[in-house]
Parts: sequence; C-alpha cells; structure tokens
Amino acid sequence: MIKKNPSNTVESTIKAFANAIDDVIQPPAHINLRDDDYPFWNSIVRARARDTWNNSDLENAANLARCKADIERLQIEVTKEGDVLVNAKGTQIVNPKHSLLETLSRRAMAISRMLHVHAEATVGKSEDAVKALKGEKKASEVINGIGDDDLIAMPNGYN
Repeated sequence: MIKKNPSNTVESTIKAFANAIDDVIQPPAHINLRDDDYPFWNSIVRARARDTWNNSDLENAANLARCKADIERLQIEVTKEGDVLVNAKGTQIVNPKHSLLETLSRRAMAISRMLHVHAEATVGKSEDAVKALKGEKKASEVINGIGDDDLIAMPNGYN
C-alpha cells in the first residue's frame, strides 16, 4: 500500500496550489469523448485531487462521463415521449427507455464508487452534511428574520 503524505504539510499545500492552477485534466489520447460528455468529464475529474488520477482511472472516468451524458439524453427523450407509450397492437406499455435509464444509473453509481467520486468521498459522511445543513438553515432563519436570534446585524436591504 502506498503511503500518502499528510494534507497539512507545506509540500501538500504547494501541490494543491499547482493542481488548482492547472487546466482541467484531459482524457488520455486513446479515449474518445463526445461533445456532450465533456461537462460530465470536467465535473468528474475535478471531484478528486489532480495528482490522484492515473490513466486507468481516467479511462473509467471517461466511461462514467459517457454514461452520465447518455442518462441526460435518454431523460430528455422520456420527458418528450412520456412514461407510457402505445405499442403497435394498441396496448399501453412503459417506455422501454426507463429500463435503459435504470441500467445506466446503476452503472454510474458503481463507477462513481469505484473512482471515489461519490458524495461521501467528495463531501464527507452524511452526519457531517446534516450538521452543515442545520447550520445553513439556522443562518437562513436569521437572515430571513424567522429565528429568534437577532444577534447578527444585517446589512441594509436584507431585513
């Protein structure tokens, strides 16, 4: 197992700044992405530190980007066509694209877990998110005058 340097060192701080300055990671030369895949590619490769990606991970990230783009395309089609279709015999059937959406969604979740770009890996444990949400709700209540805590003076125009 490879030992990682702690994230609170000078070296790790310098590396973080260098990673932040660099452009988005491009797919390896042997990987073909469609134009619609790139927004998903960019969000996927930004979900981890730049120096943690290897070519094998990038190949899987490309597969995830294609998968997510296909999900969006199919969802648009299902929205236009409807959830229920009438087949050639006149019988109502569930739009078969729902099955494809389910398959692609499961695939996307599996690849996200494999690449460690899922919510717990990128945001943290759910109990931490709950704590953050409670703080955010309390701040919103104070801003909107709902809470009973008037200790924070609001700038003009926010009362």
